Amino acid sequence: MVGERLAPSRNLRSRRGGLLQFLMVVAILAGGAVLVALLDRSGGGLAGQAHVSDGDTISINGQRVRIVGIDAPELDQTCTDKAGSAWRCGREAREHLVALIGKAPVTCASEGRDKYGRVLGRCEAGGADLGAAMIEAGFAVSYDDYKVRETLARIDRRGIWAGSFETPQKWRKDKGAEEPAFDLRGWLLSWLGN
Repeated sequence: MVGERLAPSRNLRSRRGGLLQFLMVVAILAGGAVLVALLDRSGGGLAGQAHVSDGDTISINGQRVRIVGIDAPELDQTCTDKAGSAWRCGREAREHLVALIGKAPVTCASEGRDKYGRVLGRCEAGGADLGAAMIEAGFAVSYDDYKVRETLARIDRRGIWAGSFETPQKWRKDKGAEEPAFDLRGWLLSWLGN
């Protein structure tokens, strides 16, 4: 009899403990979401001198910025020209972006962050939309944002459209060159430093 009375009591304690654990997990996740929202101050954008990493990624004041709406060939990627010769389209895409920026300060309006912690930004230098300019020159493909400009670059056979190429996304997948994993520590430090 004594054992029968204790069983329901233990069962009730077990359920309460499970509920408390569940509520703690929910509270931690909610707190994390609030912390991320408070730390994510990229909504206003960035401005300053830019360092060009590749044809679609720059750094401003230590913040990595992925230019929204475009995908440029990777640095090690090669394309084929109309004569069938390989050329270093990834390096040339980077150099074209360097030339577009020159010594002008770059401003980027943030559209959030990607899964790698980079700011997603619409960037301009010297009054020129950098994403649009890369597409128009034929040094990037469009992610729907600049489809008309991409079509014109194709028709005029500019840049990568002069010959043949593998899309940067497919090239990364085939070469196993996916973007690096999200760096939580670096992301937090970059926000705390601002």
